[in-house]
Amino acid sequence: QVQLVESGGGLVQAGGSLRLSCAASGRAFSSYHMGWFRQAPGKERDFVAAISWSGGNTHYADSVKGRFTISRDNAKNTVTLQMNNLKPEDTAVYYCAAQANSVYCSRSGCFVPTDYDYWGQGTQVTVSS
Repeated sequence: QVQLVESGGGLVQAGGSLRLSCAASGRAFSSYHMGWFRQAPGKERDFVAAISWSGGNTHYADSVKGRFTISRDNAKNTVTLQMNNLKPEDTAVYYCAAQANSVYCSRSGCFVPTDYDYWGQGTQVTVSS
């Protein structure tokens, strides 16, 4: 079992930056594959970024490549999403997710919500134009 708590959301102007953090409980965090998703009102929950258990492999949605960076600190049980050059279309609730079966994610990539077993409560990001 792992519990996830996101923080760092807020209101920012277009072109600005935010840094989201996900704090995880549990001793096995360092073995978990981690992801960030987002969900805008009336839309499905979409993949944003993912990072392997070691941090050695990362993946990004095309819409955020070059602007967002995912990283993790296994010693601190945290995953971070640095978001730069934010756009109004980035407005959404951002969720942190965890999958204990890192081997599965190494094969499938874990790009859809059903690939993940654990979720945080979400943090709101609003980008004004």
